[in-house]
Amino acid sequence: MTTIYDVARRSGVSPATVSRVLSGRRNVDPELSEKVRAAVAELGYRPNGVARNLRKSSTNLWAVVISDIENPFFTSLVRGLEDVAQTEGYHVVLCNSDEDPAKEAAYASAVLTEQMAGVVISPTSTAEGVQLLADAKIPLVMIDRRVEGVEADTVLVDNEHGAFEGVKHLIDGGYRRIACITGPRKVSTAMDRLAGYRSALRGGGIRYDKDLVRHADFREAGGYAAMESLLELDDPPEALFVTNNLMTVGALECLAKKGVRAPHDIAIVGFDDIPWADLVIPSLTTVAQPTYELGRTAGLLLKDRTAAPGRPPSTVTLRTELHIRATSAPKQ
Repeated sequence: MTTIYDVARRSGVSPATVSRVLSGRRNVDPELSEKVRAAVAELGYRPNGVARNLRKSSTNLWAVVISDIENPFFTSLVRGLEDVAQTEGYHVVLCNSDEDPAKEAAYASAVLTEQMAGVVISPTSTAEGVQLLADAKIPLVMIDRRVEGVEADTVLVDNEHGAFEGVKHLIDGGYRRIACITGPRKVSTAMDRLAGYRSALRGGGIRYDKDLVRHADFREAGGYAAMESLLELDDPPEALFVTNNLMTVGALECLAKKGVRAPHDIAIVGFDDIPWADLVIPSLTTVAQPTYELGRTAGLLLKDRTAAPGRPPSTVTLRTELHIRATSAPKQ
């Protein structure tokens, strides 16, 4: 393995000069700098990252821990984060907790063991992994979800308002018996979107009926089972609000299998836009989140936290946008 001393001998300079050139310092004679770079290219020298990290006590890696790698919501989010990371000289390592607190805690331990420079995390339903990172004082940004009792920079969307707008749209279309499929009770996004649903019902003069609410797992299978359960009611819903994209897909699969048509038999609004939402027939009405901007904002907060570790934590809340399509056509 080529070393800095090999480069120094080939270029005829001291190892200290090679180090200054490679670190980008300007106080090196241009002619010597050119010799060093030529020797680096000729020998194929690559800096020893492990040794450099030991000296710096951190790597140039950011970890992003997401709760479900199969959810397309995170694709654009991670891209936004990565664009900031590349600009700032960091690389992104993707970790999938799979909504499993134990996996999340294991990734948190790995982040600390590998001395990563910072973490963006979409937390699971418990605080164990996030608390471990917060206690270690590593630069940390929570994204998409809150964790009670953990003080850290956070990027959210206005989940309650977005849900309110989606359900209000159904009410304005003449629907009264509106069901809601939401996520686990311990996840902040699920409860915020349920709160928006209830607020819209109150605003429309509609009594909240707990029999029309199902808590599922933010997965397709959970959406399918919840939809199936709602269809088995003596008086099934005439409209449906689903609080994430994968459960919306599951609900649509169930409706198709049962021969229930949207919007003729049931109107639908989903939370999270889906790439094919305007391509399917009928096209799907959604409450869209600014996913790229979520990731980008998290990256900027992480950069600022690294530069100023002692500043107070901040929370940024982004707005959603209702995309009205065919599945929520007014009641006939």
